Amino acid sequence: MAGIPRGRGARAGRGRRRPAGALRRRDRILDLALWSVISAPIAVALLTPPHSSWLPVRLVGSLLVTGLAVLASRRAPLLGLLLVVLPTVGDGNFLFGIPVLSYLVGLRERRCAPAALLFAGVGFGGTVLNLGLLGTDAEVWFLLAGTLLFGGVFPWLVGRYHRQHRALVLAGWEQADLLEREQRGAAERIRMRERARIAQDMHDSLGHDLSLIALRAGALEVAADLDERHRRAAGELRASVALATDRLRQVIGVLRDDAEPAPTRPPGERVEELVARARGAGMAVRLLVEEDSPAAGPEAPVPPMVQRAVCSVVQEALTNATRHAPGAAVTVAVHRGTDRVSVRVGNDRPPAGALPGVRGAGSGLVGLRERVRLAGGTLRAGPDGGGFEVYAELPTGLPSETGPAAPPEAAYPGRWPVVDVPAPPAGPAGAVTAHRLRSARQRVRRSLLAAFTVPVAIGLLLVLAYYPIATFGAVLDSDRYARLEMGQDRAEVRDLLPDRQVVAPSAAAARPVPAGATCEFYSDGGFPFGQAVYRVCFRHGRLVVKDRLGG
Repeated sequence: MAGIPRGRGARAGRGRRRPAGALRRRDRILDLALWSVISAPIAVALLTPPHSSWLPVRLVGSLLVTGLAVLASRRAPLLGLLLVVLPTVGDGNFLFGIPVLSYLVGLRERRCAPAALLFAGVGFGGTVLNLGLLGTDAEVWFLLAGTLLFGGVFPWLVGRYHRQHRALVLAGWEQADLLEREQRGAAERIRMRERARIAQDMHDSLGHDLSLIALRAGALEVAADLDERHRRAAGELRASVALATDRLRQVIGVLRDDAEPAPTRPPGERVEELVARARGAGMAVRLLVEEDSPAAGPEAPVPPMVQRAVCSVVQEALTNATRHAPGAAVTVAVHRGTDRVSVRVGNDRPPAGALPGVRGAGSGLVGLRERVRLAGGTLRAGPDGGGFEVYAELPTGLPSETGPAAPPEAAYPGRWPVVDVPAPPAGPAGAVTAHRLRSARQRVRRSLLAAFTVPVAIGLLLVLAYYPIATFGAVLDSDRYARLEMGQDRAEVRDLLPDRQVVAPSAAAARPVPAGATCEFYSDGGFPFGQAVYRVCFRHGRLVVKDRLGG
């Protein structure tokens, strides 16, 4: 599937992908368990005595229908649900499969309209069948409608909520993967820009040195006291240096086209000058310079690339201290060893707190790390107590000769957290994924709201519809009730009494009934403002009891 997370964070969150064979075996086991759960109530009811002569046929047919329903729920969930709904006309034990299959419809069916139409059709068809064709009591219809609502509609809505929640989780992992890839891309772009800046520094220093070499070679070429053989060698040297200078200018020109403007720090500026400029701007900066005495021989000069890296560390650290810790005291410590140089810039806790607003993305530290790495050193930056500290260690020899510098954790154990990766810039891909994530969250909220409000709303409608349906054709108005007289024959009052009756209320049990009398109950039509029930009892065809219950 497109968009599946591939980053380390996504892999850690989602776990290892199972092979297809393991998934198929797992699905078969789940289907078998589901078939057993659905079929168990049906089989137990059929095997319970008394047995009919059609027991084997009904048992095999029922198990076959539930098996087909489970198999169909994988590719056609609506068909699987329909296969357990239709047999409930003849066997009510199929009702136990409706909640499970309804849940699977919500979980596996993408569209909402087909399932809603199916439930509406089942509800309408069941109403017509029970109240119209079969003449079922309203109480039975209400029970069946409630079963369809809470055993069918509610599990379907819960399944849809779980489906939307899974989509939200997937969109979240896609967003995390996109952010991770954009972070790596942003860090790589920062590294490339820093390399371009280093190339510009090389052009400023190396190009100047090559120009001096060419100038001196030209002076030798025109020297009067030099023989012809040496003069030609000097001319060839001058031409080679000029060609190397042109090639260097071409390469640096290509890098400058794609790079940001060159740093404003003047070429050859030293740490002392950077500190002096910061002091002049009002910063409280303390400079500590320490050098180890060489054991023997003169000390090797620091390579220009290392000098520029040290100055870049100091400049970036002072800039960050000005931006994020205004008024804090800053300490710049430079230590020159026999084979390496280290620089540490730390600021105290700002007296008035950090400036309000969003902190930077850390691109300066990422570029600084690349510059130090290319010079053969290491850089660590992070909080130190209440302040912040930047530490770099670089070799004074060439990286190929001395190897990479030792990690600063050796000198400062337990104090160096990894610098944060910069946040990715906003782009079209990030906007699209963020929109998908917001849409998934909205769908989850709507599904959760619908899972609770829809059953409640439908339940209220059923309650409101129950009494009109239950009392339809069973209302005895007050005028006809008043015309009933004790001792009248049943045939005389036949036209006064409705064709249908209502269920006897609980209050009827407390009223005495003459021996041998049969009672009938009729509604007074007072719903929803308070319904009362009229009771009329006949014994031997004569009206012996006439009273009002409730209301």
